[in-house]
Amino acid sequence: MNSEKGEIARRYREHTGRKLTLILAGIALLLVITVLSISTGSADIPPADVIRTLAGQSVSVTLDSIIWNVRLPQVLTAIVAGAGLAVAGVVMQSILRNPLGSPFTLGISNAAAFGAAFSVIILGAGSTSSQLGDAVTINSPYVTTIAAFVFAMLVTLVILAFSRIRGTSPEVMILVGVAMGSLFTAGTMFLQYFADDVQLASMVFWTFGDTSRASWDELILITVIVAASIIYFTLNRWKYNAIDAGDETAKGLGVNVEKVRLWGMMCASFVTAIIVAFLGVIGFVGLICPHMARRIIGDDHRFLITGSIVIGSLLLLSADTAARVLMQPYQLPVAVLTSFLGAPTFIYLILRGKRI
Repeated sequence: MNSEKGEIARRYREHTGRKLTLILAGIALLLVITVLSISTGSADIPPADVIRTLAGQSVSVTLDSIIWNVRLPQVLTAIVAGAGLAVAGVVMQSILRNPLGSPFTLGISNAAAFGAAFSVIILGAGSTSSQLGDAVTINSPYVTTIAAFVFAMLVTLVILAFSRIRGTSPEVMILVGVAMGSLFTAGTMFLQYFADDVQLASMVFWTFGDTSRASWDELILITVIVAASIIYFTLNRWKYNAIDAGDETAKGLGVNVEKVRLWGMMCASFVTAIIVAFLGVIGFVGLICPHMARRIIGDDHRFLITGSIVIGSLLLLSADTAARVLMQPYQLPVAVLTSFLGAPTFIYLILRGKRI
């Protein structure tokens, strides 16, 4: 009997050890890509010089300025935004028990984009210009974030209301999200219709999600919100595992399903709102990354949350690096690549398995 328990314990340690090894390997790969991403661009910098500069050994004033003021904020923004969108997606898929759940497919990103556009054009929270590099400058980040969050929460509450209707299927919830996304896309178009030429060009440019527009100030604010949300989601990882087994099972285990669902959606919506408010709409990251993580490390949220964060950071950083070099000296918005890559990848995931 003791030998059987010992064998089970050994297999369990090996099982969890493999998952931890995969996560650590992903983190190591992320560090490598981070250095390569910083070194890549219109002005190529040798990776050795990047490492020396980051270590505090100045190579030249020019390289220091490029790395610290241009490349590093953009790279870190891609890492943090990818982590935030991925963790929001994995939590939404769990608490709604919907494999198609994500900020993009549920219309939350579109609602947050409308709120940000509303704050910039109507509330005067931002200034617009005809300069390509800074088409929209957020003067009042808190006003913009609050506006984006309010409209994101409107969609969240509608989705939660439908999720409580008995017999509502995942397909119906996605259709609700598509309808809400279409509604707020129309609202954004309405604002654009009454904008002047400079405002219109600026807002259209802003809707193309891009990490290059974030400075250190925006990066710090985004990082604080994303980090706080990750901590909250990690503390509730056992509850998400219970909900995956069904609402009745979770309630039998003492989980307040309604409370967990409400706060989880609010937190995920807040993460989406802060990212959309400063970077624009970046689609498919929150949808694809959780499924990729599930195929690699399984459904256990003790590892799935961390795995999704790592994969989200890897995906968005890789896409951002590719967008920087594909059409040099011009830089594509990263949202263009994530959409191009996300759609076929998601179709592949559907076709490969009986369930996604």
